[in-house]
Amino acid sequence: MNKKNKISEVKYFETNKTFKFENGETIENLTIAYTVNGRLNLNKDNAILVCHAFTGDSNVTLWWSNFVGKNKAIDINKYFVICSNVLGGCSGTTGPSSKKSKGNSYYGTDFPTFTIKDIVKAQKILIDYLGIKKLYCVVGGSMGGMQALQWTATYPDTIKKAIIIASSMTHSPMQIALNEIARQAITEDNEWYGGKYYGISSPDKGLALARMLGHITYMSEEYMREKFGRKRKKSLKYFTPSFEVENYLHYNGEKFTTRFDANSFLYLTKAMDFFDVRDEIKKIKTKKNISLNKVLIISFISDWLYPSSQSVDIVDAYNHSNIETEFHEIKSNYGHDAFLIKNEEQAKYIHNFLKS
Repeated sequence: MNKKNKISEVKYFETNKTFKFENGETIENLTIAYTVNGRLNLNKDNAILVCHAFTGDSNVTLWWSNFVGKNKAIDINKYFVICSNVLGGCSGTTGPSSKKSKGNSYYGTDFPTFTIKDIVKAQKILIDYLGIKKLYCVVGGSMGGMQALQWTATYPDTIKKAIIIASSMTHSPMQIALNEIARQAITEDNEWYGGKYYGISSPDKGLALARMLGHITYMSEEYMREKFGRKRKKSLKYFTPSFEVENYLHYNGEKFTTRFDANSFLYLTKAMDFFDVRDEIKKIKTKKNISLNKVLIISFISDWLYPSSQSVDIVDAYNHSNIETEFHEIKSNYGHDAFLIKNEEQAKYIHNFLKS
């Protein structure tokens, strides 16, 4: 961990109200885990909401320390930066691994199915609680980018700018297929017990396999070749890991099971697969009192999971609604994970966009 980026204090907002999902189902006493960095100015017009990616959490100055912090692209000396763990997550916000408001049992798969729009609705409740009427910017990469997209579609009257990185308005058949394989790895684990495993066991083998598949999609072939090549390690048996890339996947898969919940994995991947905001973006121009006036789109040339063609589609949709849109495709060999890694070009684009 970079010593200059300390862990922010995680705060918990308990709504004490009924939260209604898009599908009509409800839960009581929604809790939202969040962090804030920087200071909200007197006019309350310097707030930036950063939406985390699929397996992230509210500690944005850790997982995005290359871009959020003092004198960084998103400068907490200047901006008030908010980041909340998503609805259905497993890092403090109410989700499948939470206990029900009544009784002592866990939600498990009784938790309502939710959408990206539900996630954003919960974030809006938090922003209202913080007394912020208008966000200066909403930022997100990957699944975080989907949330930023949904913010512009649902609340274009409460934000001025949006930054969407390595994301998509809707998943392609390939993206859905990859997520389904990952979900099957979990649900076919004998320890999953139909999602009712809390206090009994944990489908760690299935979750680790799902994460291993994910890691492959986050990297480019070129980066994997440079990082691993065909380097080998001594293996005890023929069918045990022999190559460094195999050991890397096994290590990260096993490590992942110590910090993430299998049911949250299932729910969040489904939310991403069902996400489709194309028509909503194109209809922004029909809404009244729109304050959204600028959008920055960034993609990476080596990202085959969320290719640049999907970012171009986003640009076209915003242009259709007459929203000023800036687009940059960055050369990087890291693949999809490039948006998380230190990159002076990405930092420059974000910095310049925010100050413009």
